Amino acid sequence: MVSRLNPYISFGDTAQVALEFYREVFGGTLSVDTFGKFGDKDAPGAELVMHGMLETPSGFTLMASDTPPGMEYKSGSSISISLSGDESAELHGYWDKLVEGGAVTVPLEKQMWGDEFGMCTDKFGVAWMVNITPTHQ
Repeated sequence: MVSRLNPYISFGDTAQVALEFYREVFGGTLSVDTFGKFGDKDAPGAELVMHGMLETPSGFTLMASDTPPGMEYKSGSSISISLSGDESAELHGYWDKLVEGGAVTVPLEKQMWGDEFGMCTDKFGVAWMVNITPTHQ
């Protein structure tokens, strides 16, 4: 998998409906994971989208999630840029440069779904997400 750069939209609690709408608009394959899939299925917000991804026949990739329980949804700051792939050295290099002069929101480290993931805001105030999928040998 080559590294990809694509938009990542945050919603208050309507990511599922929005992603289904975008699938109707663009076509493609939609995958959705909820907070409950990786945690307490009975916890508040378990039905909300932790990560959704639409991959279209035209080669577009659109990702989205709901705001996690306990975090404030800020309208107008709902888009992040997502870097993802399995080229660990390349993606770590991007991460290191993006955090210079910026702020780390979520450290780049192994997550419960098995990938390395981190979030930061660069020195210009742009929100970034980096997800590194381990290569299988």
